[in-house]
Amino acid sequence: MKCEEVGIARTTQTIDTHCINTIRTLSMDAVQTANSGHPGTAMAMAPVVYTLWQHFLRFDPDDPIWPNRDRFVLSIGHASMLLYSLLHLCRVKAVNPAYETVGELSVTLDDIKKFRQLDSKCPGHPEYRWTSGVETTTGPLGQGVATSVGMAMAGRWMNAYFNRPEFQMIDYDVYALCGDGCMMEGVTGEAASLAGHLKLSNLCWIYDNNHITIEGHTDLAFSEDVATRFLAYDWNVTHVDDANDLAKLNRALTIFRHCEDRPTLIIVDSHIGYGAPHKQDTSAAHGEPLGEEEIKLAKRRYGWPEEEKFRIPSGVPEHFQSGMGARGRAAREQWMARFKTYRLQYPQLADALYWMQRRELPEGWDQDLPIFLGDPKGLAGRDASARVLNALARHVPWLIGGSADLAPSTKTRLTFEGSGDFSPTDYGGRNLHFGVREHAMGAILNGLSLSKVRPFGSGFLIFSDYAKPAIRLSAIMEIPVIHVFTHDSIGVGEDGPTHQPIEQLAALRAIPGLIVLRPADANEVTEAWRVIIGLHHEPAVLVLSRQALPTLDRTTYAPASGVAKGAYVLADVPGGNPDVLLLGTGSEVSLCVAAYERLIAEGIRARVVSMPSWELFERQSQAYRDQVLPPHVTARISVEQAATTGWDRYVGPAGTSIGMNTFGASAPLKALRRKFGFTPERLIETAQALLAPTKTSHTHP
Repeated sequence: MKCEEVGIARTTQTIDTHCINTIRTLSMDAVQTANSGHPGTAMAMAPVVYTLWQHFLRFDPDDPIWPNRDRFVLSIGHASMLLYSLLHLCRVKAVNPAYETVGELSVTLDDIKKFRQLDSKCPGHPEYRWTSGVETTTGPLGQGVATSVGMAMAGRWMNAYFNRPEFQMIDYDVYALCGDGCMMEGVTGEAASLAGHLKLSNLCWIYDNNHITIEGHTDLAFSEDVATRFLAYDWNVTHVDDANDLAKLNRALTIFRHCEDRPTLIIVDSHIGYGAPHKQDTSAAHGEPLGEEEIKLAKRRYGWPEEEKFRIPSGVPEHFQSGMGARGRAAREQWMARFKTYRLQYPQLADALYWMQRRELPEGWDQDLPIFLGDPKGLAGRDASARVLNALARHVPWLIGGSADLAPSTKTRLTFEGSGDFSPTDYGGRNLHFGVREHAMGAILNGLSLSKVRPFGSGFLIFSDYAKPAIRLSAIMEIPVIHVFTHDSIGVGEDGPTHQPIEQLAALRAIPGLIVLRPADANEVTEAWRVIIGLHHEPAVLVLSRQALPTLDRTTYAPASGVAKGAYVLADVPGGNPDVLLLGTGSEVSLCVAAYERLIAEGIRARVVSMPSWELFERQSQAYRDQVLPPHVTARISVEQAATTGWDRYVGPAGTSIGMNTFGASAPLKALRRKFGFTPERLIETAQALLAPTKTSHTHP
């Protein structure tokens, strides 16, 4: 059935109004008590979220992680009290990190009373993993709607992979509530464009068209025709001219349900701070508490007791239970019964669906991981990664991903038989094409991961700057998104400063909870992937070279399994009592090895430490870290073709760092290495200089 208008019966107004006004007054009271927050949008959009949750959303409050539930994303995260009110009134249960439903409520009335206070389950903006029922962390505008595209893509991929003619196991819808700020953000346009291209008819955005931002009326900076813009994106667009008209809201959402050939945008006209007579259409209602007098006036208009705070009239929670609760429970119970039969007929698919939900790996996932023989000519990090990635993906069917139009360069295309391309005509393909949309790609990867697909996305390291907001959110949410960034240094050569990453490694390492790995050769690439695929709650960035790196002979040097500890002794002086430490990552490790060989030949006791991941190294015991970096050895040199920020913690006050303090230059790689001092000769000279003061006083037996 194509997009068409479908009517729906009007519901009982009295209980509807009670429920809507309960959401409004809880929001007003919570913000006022906290003396912080944004009540206006919550008041205006209460009829919209009520209609959606009570009459359309397939969601079981007793099992908020049921795989086939509909997803609701509050992209306008500043209106968080909308969601917290719903979670409380619908009696959504809490879920612990072990995926076990806990009997207590996700959001209690005490949590609402402690809105925006320490340890409340109602923080200023919704936070995934902190409050059950929150599908994604939102706050930065545009991130929520962009993430919802990933959720919709995951739904389509799982539909194609798991469903069989007699078993519709995955067919959920994704709803996102957004506002003028979301519409202005560039990431929204990127994501909407891709969603329209992919014809994601399981995706519905509801746009609160209230014409207000923090600075005032949107006329200050925003005058485009949003409806025409989304028609150009190939979306179905419908319009509700009054957010309080429940019949029109029902009709618009029903149209979405019956639209099978494109995503839907519902534009809803509203008055921010609805019910607060003196603050309608003002930025104050958007960004500040209303004040006690305004709240009394609003409550009077709602027919509410003016002095009573956090009032929940009898019958309101029961009404949600009889509507959304009963519908969601029935849908989940039918699904669970269907899954039992599905498991009997398709045991492998059923196991895969179960493993996905728990972020577990199937047996034999690592059986084909390549081992690379020593080779002075070596292999580029990106080429080694291509072999490892394809070996993994053959055995982990839900490992899917792609690039921001750079797969031929990042070598992230899955090439084995049956991998295919994810497209409007084949949602079962495992190669995703994001187009030149790095920011949206990052957010979409988050949505895929939140839906329990294991996603990877790739680009050049320099363009990690474009994806940084989404990468940061993946770390906050503790979800195992995989980012593959190639062209990792001035090794890009002739492309010059615009494409040579300098400060990007330092910026990524500064993100708490993000695992950054920069492997030194092909075998370290294999071990880096082994680490990454085993992560459950951390996103990872794999940083790879474009140019070939020597493959170290592991019969001479330490095994690459040391990658799992973040840093390890790769080459050491006989007897293991060094005078100088050479520390490196990525392509610079082979440079350290070359200098090490000459230093040893000259009688200088040197050690090479490969440090592919600072984050993993910091997790090791102090004893292990002291074993790798002996505290008494103060002559230390770090070498990395990037900013030296952060290396001081490892080289100490007596050591030195060889790195980049400019944006590079356009020239062949050999010329760049000479110009910026990335040569064995410079390392040897630096080591000799560090050791010179102690040569006459420090000897070894």
